[in-house]
Amino acid sequence: MKTISKSKYPLSKIMTDGLIFKNPVLIQLLGMCPTLAISTSLQNAVGMGLAATFVLFFSNILISLLRKFIPDKIRIASYIVIIAGFVSIIDMTLKAYLPALSDSLGVFIPLIVVNCIIFARAESFASKNPVLPSAVDGLACGLGFTGALCIVSVIREIIGNGTIWGFHIFGEGFQPATMIVLPFGGFLTLGIVIAGVQFIVSKTSAGKKGGN
Repeated sequence: MKTISKSKYPLSKIMTDGLIFKNPVLIQLLGMCPTLAISTSLQNAVGMGLAATFVLFFSNILISLLRKFIPDKIRIASYIVIIAGFVSIIDMTLKAYLPALSDSLGVFIPLIVVNCIIFARAESFASKNPVLPSAVDGLACGLGFTGALCIVSVIREIIGNGTIWGFHIFGEGFQPATMIVLPFGGFLTLGIVIAGVQFIVSKTSAGKKGGN
């Protein structure tokens, strides 16, 4: 893959791609496992999303800095070591300062090490581009992942529990559709959200081409 220069790939495009047009969850369909598993509450979504964003941002920076020094034959192993280091930092931080959130997210924080979103950005972007575009790419994809988690979580928490951020928003007579917080409800909600976002993106892209 040819290296993308800053002039041909401006930072604004990197940001909008990560957030919307190449959103890792809603467009590229990456990171499905944590998205489905922890999107039962907005608190979990924000915690998981920001943890992944931290790892994406700093691992992209370090991989970009070291890209010319890492031998091609051991690049995947090197990426794992770098990513695992930042995952360990965020895991220990959550356990020290936010133990309830750490317990709620459970094994999904350590599993960030093998998250396909992290590896995809390391291999396809950070290993081929300078530090600043790589940092913006990591931030944009991390926030795109966080946004996707939050959208799905808000829908599931409101419909499935009648709460938002743990606070009840309906009266006592509200009957939550608990099916939505079950695995089946996760697949259903995510599928509807993905379909809606991809429809909007396709219409936006078609409009831009028509305008040109």
